[in-house]
Formats: sequence, structure tokens, C-alpha cells
Amino acid sequence: MHRCSFGTRLTAVFTALAFLGALLGPAPARAAGKLKIMTATTDLAALAEEVGGEKIEAESIARGYQDPHFVDAKPSFLLKLKRADLLIVVGLELEIGWLPPLITQSTNPKIQVGAPGYFDASRFAKILEIPTGQVTRAEGDVHPLGNPHYWLDPENGLRIAKGIADKLTEMRPEDAVYFAQRYADFEQRLKQAVERWLAEVKPYAGRKIVTYHRSWPNFAEHFHLNVVGYVEPRPGIPPSPQHTVELMQLMKRESVKVIVVEPYFDLKTPNAIARETGAQVLVLPPSVGGEKEITDYFKLFDYDISKLKQAFDATH
Repeated sequence: MHRCSFGTRLTAVFTALAFLGALLGPAPARAAGKLKIMTATTDLAALAEEVGGEKIEAESIARGYQDPHFVDAKPSFLLKLKRADLLIVVGLELEIGWLPPLITQSTNPKIQVGAPGYFDASRFAKILEIPTGQVTRAEGDVHPLGNPHYWLDPENGLRIAKGIADKLTEMRPEDAVYFAQRYADFEQRLKQAVERWLAEVKPYAGRKIVTYHRSWPNFAEHFHLNVVGYVEPRPGIPPSPQHTVELMQLMKRESVKVIVVEPYFDLKTPNAIARETGAQVLVLPPSVGGEKEITDYFKLFDYDISKLKQAFDATH
């Protein structure tokens, strides 16, 4: 998949956005109704809805079937950001290629970086793959501060939900009991679900897989899977012929039979690798909304674990 440098293809879009922002003018004051929450991704919207319930309206900018690193900025996002009381972002520079200009040009003082309505969910999560040396985006790596796909560990989901509940309580103290009850209910349901998921994957503990992008380290750690290689040589870098050959050799040596591919990547290279190694390509969405039936945070894990089990059983 072709990745162009940040800034080039976005210049014209953001010029139009700036013009639209000027036309919109300042956001009108309104009586306290539902808190309007914008999120960078569907997973964060799903977690906000779990704890916010009927007291909020949550909407994601990115769709669950899109690569969250590369989202096309649309003028319609500006109006929604302008009206937002809270913006929840993944952080760790996941959205750096598209979100910062939208935030600035929304002219909404509540959600500017550092303002009370700007909520960086990564501050509440356990982050993996934090680089120890110098990493720059000049190399094309889209994970320069650590792995931003941390929501795929349900324990991180719980931590983020608690952070959101605390933020909502700060914004609406009169609804503190409601948010606390919603969080407690979510915590209980999630812990029960995690027990079930762990029992389902226990027979496959230690199973080796290859993934296209580094979307799955938190998931793999929590569910005791072993990611031994990647179709991308580095996050955001398209596979080269040499890397592909080396990956095939690794998969043959390690008897890896499942290649996990996110829905937004071209299947040509994964399919070629699968033909050469006897592996199966499994398209697995890492986000809520990646398939129509994945309508909430629980269904994301239900779906992905079910599909993984089928692939493991078929390739054993």
C-alpha cells in the first residue's frame, strides 16, 4: 500500500478546512444536555458509550474498517469537532498524519491539545514496544513512541474506561453516581468475558502467527499467542521482495500456519506468502465496526477469538 509523506496530499484539504472553520465561527453556547464526545477511533467511542450511557453522544472519526494511521480528513469532521465537549485520542502519534490540523482548525478551545477536553487514552494504558533508541518518522515507522494498538488488551480497555468515567465525572459532577455505576457494571461484565475468552484460547497457548502490521502485540500477550514475524518490515513500510523471502523462510522454519491481515491491507503479498508456506491468510479486524456484527467492545474479542480458533483448527 502506497504511503505518501505527511503534509503533501493534505495541504489542499486543510486549506478548505480552514476556510470552512472561518465560516462556521465560534461554537454556540448551549444548555447542559448530553455531553458530545468525539473520538479518533471506534474502539474509544465504544468504551466511552459503556461508561457514558444515555448521558453522552459519542462518535468516531475513523471507521472500524479503516487504517487509523491514515484517515482522510473531511470538512464534515470539523463541524463535529467544533461542537465537541470532549475529544478522546489514541495518542502515541497514531493520528499525527490527520488529526492535529482538524483540532486546530475546529477553533474549539475545549479540545485543543492540553485543554481539559483533550483526553489522551494512551496515558491510562500499558504500552508495549516502546523504542529504546532513536526512532524517527523519516524512516517511515508509524510507531515511534511505542505500540498504539493497546486497546486490544481488555485490561487496557478497562483502564481506559475508568479514565473516561473519571473525566465524565469531572465534567458533570451531578452525574457522578451514574458514571460510577456504569463503570462498575462494565468492569464486572468485562472480567467475566475475559475469563471466558482465556478459557477459549487456552488450548492454543503459544501458537505462532505472523501479522501484517504490528496491531496485535497487546492482544497476543494477553491471550498467550506468539507473533514471530510481520509482513511489513517496519510499521507503515510496504513489504520488500527481500523481506518477503526472509519471512517465508522464517515461517517454514517455525511451522507458522496463520497470517493475520487487517482488513485495509492488500492481500496480494500475504496470499503469495501463504501459497509458498502452506499457511492460511486470516483477515482479522482490530477495531469495533471492522465487520458489521462487531458493534461493541465485547463483540470485537468474540469475533476475533472465534476466527482465530477456526484458523488454528484448520491448520493444525
